[in-house]
Amino acid sequence: MAAQKHKAPGTPDTSGRRRSGRISSSGQKSKYFEGDSDDDGDELANSDYDSPSRGNGTTKVKKRGRPTKKAAAPSKKAKLESDDDDEDEYADDGSDAKPESDEEDDDEDDDEDAPPRVTITPLVKLREVGGVPYDETRLHMNTLLFLKDLKANNKRSWLKSNDKEYRRSLTDFQSYVTTLTTRITTLDPTIPELPIKDVIFRVYRDIRFSKDPTPYKPYYSAAFSRTGRKGPYACYYVHCEPGSSFVGGGLWQPDAAALAKLRRSIDRHPERWREVLAEDRFRKVFLLGVKAGDREGCIKAFCKSNKEGALKTKPKGFDADHRDIELLKLRNFTIGKKGLSDSIFTDEDGQEKIGEIIGAMVGFVSFLNEIVMPDPNLDDTDSSSDDEEDEEGEGDD
Repeated sequence: MAAQKHKAPGTPDTSGRRRSGRISSSGQKSKYFEGDSDDDGDELANSDYDSPSRGNGTTKVKKRGRPTKKAAAPSKKAKLESDDDDEDEYADDGSDAKPESDEEDDDEDDDEDAPPRVTITPLVKLREVGGVPYDETRLHMNTLLFLKDLKANNKRSWLKSNDKEYRRSLTDFQSYVTTLTTRITTLDPTIPELPIKDVIFRVYRDIRFSKDPTPYKPYYSAAFSRTGRKGPYACYYVHCEPGSSFVGGGLWQPDAAALAKLRRSIDRHPERWREVLAEDRFRKVFLLGVKAGDREGCIKAFCKSNKEGALKTKPKGFDADHRDIELLKLRNFTIGKKGLSDSIFTDEDGQEKIGEIIGAMVGFVSFLNEIVMPDPNLDDTDSSSDDEEDEEGEGDD
């Protein structure tokens, strides 16, 4: 009897139908699953056990291939376990189980919003204040620590997870600038108290045409002028960046009309420029190393500090041997006190120190504004009121 059962599979007439169903539920199902095509998988996905029989035993194996749904379980489980994969995780799974393409599409639709697919951004807990309360007249140390961390982790995902710390530091800086504005308006009455959004620069960078892909500025800054951070007026500028903080002011890259007025003033009133740049308090704060009374030394030091962006040759309409050709080549007219300690923003007397720096440049900023935006109510011989309108194009080189 044992020998007869062993020889039964070799009989072509009777073994095909009787053994097809048994084979489909045996170990051969995995072999069939791995070697079949996408079309077979589609057929299996749409077939039932109640379907009528079509042809030979091979066709019956396809119809009785319900175990492929069981085989789909490991693939689905693999998807659920791969929480760290991106949106391409389905493409990766499909390469391992091609016959289940239709079923996988259904699973993708059903599980699209399932918790394992959701990206969760954990919010970082706020730093402890360390027993030091937030004060509107000075920055908290946590604000500087946040800027340090932002520089080291200049990514959108990081800032998103540290949003609470960012909001707290921004509020701290806004309060600080509000109180600093009051001090500056006392030093320069032409500076109005404007809404904070018109004074503070955004932390977001415009990277559309930049080679630097980092999305954020690792510092807070503000500009104080008659029109805030924008406009044609010379301004006072405060830059808070751990390790690179400074306070400055002046005109940065003025437009062609303003640049033409500045150059005409240099040409027509050279002594007035020397008087402003050689002013004793201004010289001591911004032109270190220049001796008192050395007006030409002040001119050279000022030109050196603004050499970035200066013309290589003489500007149009001026001789190459002009007495102040180096001044005429300038495109920027700024000054700054760099290398400031971070403590100038966190100390109780920090705003007083910043006020001393800004106070030293009030005459310089006022002088620039008299040139580019003269007050029609003032009779100032140094203004550009005597300049012809048709000379405004001289600012273009």
